[in-house]
Amino acid sequence: MFLPNKLPFVGTTIFTVMSALAQQHQAINLSQGFPDFDCSPDLIDWVNHFIKKGYNQYAPMTGVQVLREQIAEKATQLYGFTCNPDTDVTVTSGATEALFAAIAAVVEKGDEVIIFEPAYDSYKPAIALCGGITVPIALQAPHYQIDWQEVAQKISPKTKLFILNTPHNPTGTTATQTDMLALAKLVRNTNIFLIGDEVYEHIIFDNEQHQSLLLYPDLAARSFVISSFGKTFHTTGWKVGYCVAPAELSKEFRKVHQYLTFSTATPFQYAIAEYLKNPTNYLSLPAFYQERRDKFLNLLKGTKFKLHPAAGTYFQLVDYSAISQEKDTDFAVRLTKEIGVAAIPVSVFYSENVPQGQYLRFCFAKKDETLEKATERLHKL
Repeated sequence: MFLPNKLPFVGTTIFTVMSALAQQHQAINLSQGFPDFDCSPDLIDWVNHFIKKGYNQYAPMTGVQVLREQIAEKATQLYGFTCNPDTDVTVTSGATEALFAAIAAVVEKGDEVIIFEPAYDSYKPAIALCGGITVPIALQAPHYQIDWQEVAQKISPKTKLFILNTPHNPTGTTATQTDMLALAKLVRNTNIFLIGDEVYEHIIFDNEQHQSLLLYPDLAARSFVISSFGKTFHTTGWKVGYCVAPAELSKEFRKVHQYLTFSTATPFQYAIAEYLKNPTNYLSLPAFYQERRDKFLNLLKGTKFKLHPAAGTYFQLVDYSAISQEKDTDFAVRLTKEIGVAAIPVSVFYSENVPQGQYLRFCFAKKDETLEKATERLHKL
């Protein structure tokens, strides 16, 4: 039998590879982006409550009503964006599912999709499966800012979609108001759609405001804005995300979503809806994670790593050029095997061999003792 290879450029994800290597060598895993601490006991109590109450069958395809209402209210309170929870909000089984559904909703064969690299690794395969063409724009170290003149040059009559990730994984940079206004100018009077990958919307530091596409009416009108309760509430294993989009876009999004997962775990949805009623549960996250970031940076003082503090997310890039000139993939493997700390090489987030310099990504969403043990080992370099 002939087996078609629809994704010839795709192998096992780097996250799986590095986590497996960390386990094999009993290394401290700062590679994959998940916390090693528990979520709120209140949230666990709410899940148990709804399981015991019998909320264990299929949820509505679009998400349970009370959760969609809470998401809509949050969008209004944070971004001044008014949306209809019945037509504009869809709950998904994680943000990655939402990303695929949004891409599939608008991308047809031959359409071009502009992404900014280093980029989350699900974008390109989803575009390819829909017959689209990825047009990568490389962000340059160490600041990883968007060159909007280059973006303007890459736009063509075939451009159908932009994917903008802010706060940005893996670099930890954040979009500015200037970026958003530049984007608005470029897409005005076009048929270009936007995806806002905003899963780290509540993890932003130094008193800065998250620049959501929802803050800008002209952008919101053509956008799928995607977020993740797994990232927000330290529950990545629950796989609960959502998409906010205008009714016409949501209609097409839901056509895809209903045949991907149909619905998302019911008791988790009801529990998160209750937890969202206290805004402090997400408004406190910037201070919580900034403390994690600052602790990690302070613990790395005295090493030969060069550091630019992350502006958002729970990832920190480090420049190891003063330690080694090895390729980042080779250095990451050696670091795991010999030092006992696993990280992600940044080059894997590019389509081509673009990076100049040596960079690794560490996840600092960890307990104090985890960060202390990891950095103690890193001081041996």
